[in-house]
Amino acid sequence: MADLMSKDFDAVKELGLCVLHVGINANGEEDALRIADEFQTLMGFIPRVGNSSIFASDLIEIMKKDGPGEKGHIAIGAHDVAKAADFFEKRGMGVKKDTATFNEDGTMKFVYLDKMIAGFAIHLKQY
Repeated sequence: MADLMSKDFDAVKELGLCVLHVGINANGEEDALRIADEFQTLMGFIPRVGNSSIFASDLIEIMKKDGPGEKGHIAIGAHDVAKAADFFEKRGMGVKKDTATFNEDGTMKFVYLDKMIAGFAIHLKQY
């Protein structure tokens, strides 16, 4: 077990895997603004309003409309999204190919995985 954990840690480190942000599904724009206001009032976070979401902080995104996932999504950063996708596929999580986007050079920069954890969809994003 310790060898497996060490191997996984090395792979996670090499791929640069980290949580970039957590997305919370709101019930429309008004609800998203209300949630962002709560974060500002209770935690002092200054919201940044975008077209489809509001970032309450760099790590908290509030979706104006339901996004993927029952509760929201978790953005996992990776240096190389295709290699990270291979890593997760070996662990039993495939990719939703129709969600993939690519850089001009053809490398993958974004893709959703096909399983949720605790009601949260998971996407990989290049950073």
